[in-house]
Amino acid sequence: MSDIKQNGLGRLDWVLILAPYRKDAAYLAALLQERGVQAKAASAADFEDFLSEFPGVLVVTHEALNPAVIAVIARFLQDQPNWSEIPIVVLLDRVAPQSRILATLSAAWPRSRQIFYQRPVAALELISGIQSALLTRFRQREVRDYLERETELRLELNHRVKNILASVLSIFEMTRRGAVSADSLAEDFRGRLTALSNVHSAVFLAGGEAVSLAAVVDSTLAPYRSDGQTAIAVEGSEVLVSREAGTTLALCLHELATNAIKYGALSQPTGNILLKWEVSSNVDPTLTLSWIESGGPPVVEPSQKGYGTRYMRSALAGMFGEPPEFIFAVGGLRCTIRGPLSRFSQTSR
Repeated sequence: MSDIKQNGLGRLDWVLILAPYRKDAAYLAALLQERGVQAKAASAADFEDFLSEFPGVLVVTHEALNPAVIAVIARFLQDQPNWSEIPIVVLLDRVAPQSRILATLSAAWPRSRQIFYQRPVAALELISGIQSALLTRFRQREVRDYLERETELRLELNHRVKNILASVLSIFEMTRRGAVSADSLAEDFRGRLTALSNVHSAVFLAGGEAVSLAAVVDSTLAPYRSDGQTAIAVEGSEVLVSREAGTTLALCLHELATNAIKYGALSQPTGNILLKWEVSSNVDPTLTLSWIESGGPPVVEPSQKGYGTRYMRSALAGMFGEPPEFIFAVGGLRCTIRGPLSRFSQTSR
């Protein structure tokens, strides 16, 4: 009893035959197999075991329809999932009490699609009917697969929306604590939301759970590199980072760029920034990302850490295992982010 049972509901492409009179079962099975339809003939003793393998179509002759068999099929139908409505082909003799049989089976098997043929029936007609019934089963399975995918997508969407709303709420609370006015709150909050939106767009365009680090950098820094300005140079090999790592890096790069505009290299026409990253070649590769400012006003280490610095230290330490390194050199701020590549990215090339 084979691979069909192992595959469970995945296979509906075979026919189970219960025809105890003479050699009817063997004849029907051979007829179907000649046309490329897998068929199995069951006896009254093993019929219920074969049913547990979930056939696509059931063929029963009226001689087999005793109360015990009818009850076995009824129990089987009750256990079917909601999407399944198994076709049952019933072969009736001319002398069989057809109206009574139809009424009995309709009452006993409400969750089935019953197809009746009166014997003798042309082989071509019977084969065509069974093949049509199998096609119906394939359509049912397609509907099942579609509904399962739709359910998975709804759950995934709900999960992601909750995560995004949690991120927005967290960003708002941290921005509010550092705001000195309603205008500064609105400006900072808008910028951080834009950085969050840009990285989500980059992940969406990448079509998966990983995104190119270069795409995260480009989408985050695009507002600061407009009008053909080349004050920010970017260097780095192709690395794929996870959605979470990309989001954290985007927000941190936004903080660095905002700080550079207000106080650092981007506050003066002569200022420049080099953003570069590299992956070490050791057994456990490390990703190192450096933000290097030059040509701006002399740098003085602030007496108190602002929101951006506190956020970067906390977020990056939690995500990558160690906080960023800030060097307040006179010639320009330097920030280095470092961590095992495995914590940044599931895949790299």
